[in-house]
Amino acid sequence: MESTGFIRSFTERHYKHFNAAVVPEAAAAYEAHLTAGGKMMVTLAGAMSTAELGKSLAEMIRQDKVHIISCTGANLEEDIMNLVAHSHYARVPHYRDLTPQEEQDLLDRGMNRVTDTCIPEEEAFRRLEDHMVDLWKAAEAEGRRHFPHEYFYQALNSGVLEQYYEIDPKDSWMVAAAEKGLPIICPGWEDSTLGNIFAAHCIAGDVVPATVKSGIEYMIWLADWYTETTSDGTTIGFFQVGGGIAGDFPICVVPMLHQDLGREEVPLWAYFCQISDSTTSYGSYSGAVPNEKITWGNLGIDTPNFIIESDATIVAPLVFGWLLNW
Repeated sequence: MESTGFIRSFTERHYKHFNAAVVPEAAAAYEAHLTAGGKMMVTLAGAMSTAELGKSLAEMIRQDKVHIISCTGANLEEDIMNLVAHSHYARVPHYRDLTPQEEQDLLDRGMNRVTDTCIPEEEAFRRLEDHMVDLWKAAEAEGRRHFPHEYFYQALNSGVLEQYYEIDPKDSWMVAAAEKGLPIICPGWEDSTLGNIFAAHCIAGDVVPATVKSGIEYMIWLADWYTETTSDGTTIGFFQVGGGIAGDFPICVVPMLHQDLGREEVPLWAYFCQISDSTTSYGSYSGAVPNEKITWGNLGIDTPNFIIESDATIVAPLVFGWLLNW
């Protein structure tokens, strides 16, 4: 019999009630979904890459426990920034006590703060920029267009970034995804540092906006992927880390397929779990309870659904560790 990892044993003994009990329950349902032959989408909001979620997510990808990812542009790029500039990052444990002047001092040093972690602009953003611009220009010159994540895959798979690697690439979820050619959806990529840089190069006349495919094209691709993947009876689950567009955008593909395209044979999402510290509230997607998604045609009345009300940087590695039998 396969040994039980520490995380499973620990949660089995201690996570018995209230919010804690949902952690192993959601993980067990995730595993049951995969065991039954289902596939899983994982969505990443916030700055989970800067929180180094890649240390567990990369292994989830390698072990085929994640089949498609939807993420913000920040998560797409920040995993690679950590890969190529980790030693230049700075942690600010007392970030809650920083004065406006201390924040200005960080800016003057080229350190862009994400909670307690400062991303080094020169080593992270600028180190990537030249290589990305080369890829954008080459695509435009050849009349090619690609999705944002595909340009990152090109950079990673070409080996051009290996000279900068400062962490074990096994801890980079983007490296794992690129090696597998994992499907990625990145809605609102324009709202990211590289998105801003791309806009600046468009303004400067270096490239044209059409060189990078749009969010609408991502939805069109996702609609076809979802339809094709479920055509043989395969079901797809939805594991949401945080809230916002990373989750809201892809989950809507199902009601779009049903209501706008008439593909009524396409199944609903077969599993749902959200990790969120957003307070349940009126009018908030991130704070909506899972049952609300039944009314929008995302989930069915029998769909296993869970909400873990906690900090995703704490809970997501626990759930992934549980699934990886750590």
